[in-house]
Amino acid sequence: MVEVIKVLDGVTATTTAQAVNIEDAKKVVLVCNRAAHSSGSSAFTAQVSVDGTNYMDYKKFISNANNTNSQTLTRVSTLTLSANGTDFLTMDPDDGFKDIKVKVTETTDGTHSAWLLIEY
Repeated sequence: MVEVIKVLDGVTATTTAQAVNIEDAKKVVLVCNRAAHSSGSSAFTAQVSVDGTNYMDYKKFISNANNTNSQTLTRVSTLTLSANGTDFLTMDPDDGFKDIKVKVTETTDGTHSAWLLIEY
């Protein structure tokens, strides 16, 4: 079963979403969108928690970057969109946490949305 949760809905400033429980997830994908771009960028990040109280920056997202068969997966902490568009990051399947909070940091302008696709 896959659940889709819209955690940021067309926000126009730096915003941190409410925490989402991912405790029993097998896979977590963060889909990010930037619209109404004229300049600047939108940086999407996440924090995770094992107890729902103490949060830490998540730095092991698997990027949707091109690579060759000889390269390993590209791991990142941030997805930056500098134009209108959509991209995604996948949480390392070896990691497990209780909660995740998504944040967008706006530089200049834009409308920002984000979804979590959680597979159980």
